[in-house]
Amino acid sequence: MVPHGIYSTTLELQADYDMEHMALTPGIQHELWPLDEIDPTKDKFPCCLVWTPLPVVSWLAPFIGHIGICREDGVILDFSGSNFVNVDNFAFGAVARYLQLERKQCCFPANLAEHTCKYGFKHGEYGAAVTWDDALRSSMRHFEHKTYNIFTCNCHSFVANCLNRLCYGGSMEWNMINAAMLVLFKGQWVSVMSILRAFLPFVSVLCLGLLLVGWPFIIGLFSFSMLLVGWFLLGNYWLKCLIDC
Repeated sequence: MVPHGIYSTTLELQADYDMEHMALTPGIQHELWPLDEIDPTKDKFPCCLVWTPLPVVSWLAPFIGHIGICREDGVILDFSGSNFVNVDNFAFGAVARYLQLERKQCCFPANLAEHTCKYGFKHGEYGAAVTWDDALRSSMRHFEHKTYNIFTCNCHSFVANCLNRLCYGGSMEWNMINAAMLVLFKGQWVSVMSILRAFLPFVSVLCLGLLLVGWPFIIGLFSFSMLLVGWFLLGNYWLKCLIDC
C-alpha cells in the first residue's frame, strides 16, 4: 500500500507535469476558438475566402480573378504554381474582396459516428478534418504534388478542395464555379480603391476597343467571356474528369 503522503505528492507532481506539458506543447485549437478581427492593412482575414483581380485576364473578364483561403490566424493560402502553395504572400496583389466563413457550418468529426454532415464515410474517405486549419494543411499537402493549369487545376481547385474537406455548408460538391460564386456574390469589398482596381482596367479596355474597333470588339470580348464560362461549366458539371478539385 502506498502511504497517503507519497500518493498526494505523486498526484501533485503529475498535475504540475501535465500543466507544463500543455504550456510547452502547442495544442490544436478548437474549431470555435475566437477569431481575431479582420485587418486588411495587415492582410489578415481569419477563416475567409479572398479574391483579387488577375493582370490582363481580369481586364477582359472582370469576374475572373485569383482566389485563396485563410487560416484561423488570418494568414492567406493560395495555389499559384505547380507544386507550390503560397503562405502569407497572396499572389497578384492585395486582397480586393473577402468573405468570412462560419466554422459552425463545417463538419469536424473525431470519428465516423460524429459526422454532422450527410456524407459520413465519403467525407472520411475524402479527408475529413478535426479543425479548420487541419483541413487546409491536408489540402496544402495534396496540392504540393499538383501541376498548375489555369483551365483544369488552378487556385479555385485548391479552395474547392479545402471546402470539400471542411464539408462547408454540409456539402461536398464544391468546385471551381460555386467556390468563385461564393466570394463574388457574397463577398465584401475591402475599399473603394479595390472596386476601382477590379473594374477600371476592364472599362478602359472596353472604351478603347470600342473607340478603335467598334462594335465587333464588344462582340469578340463577349464571345471570349462566354467561351471561358462555357469551358468551366462543361468541365465542372458534365465532364468532371477534366477538372481537378
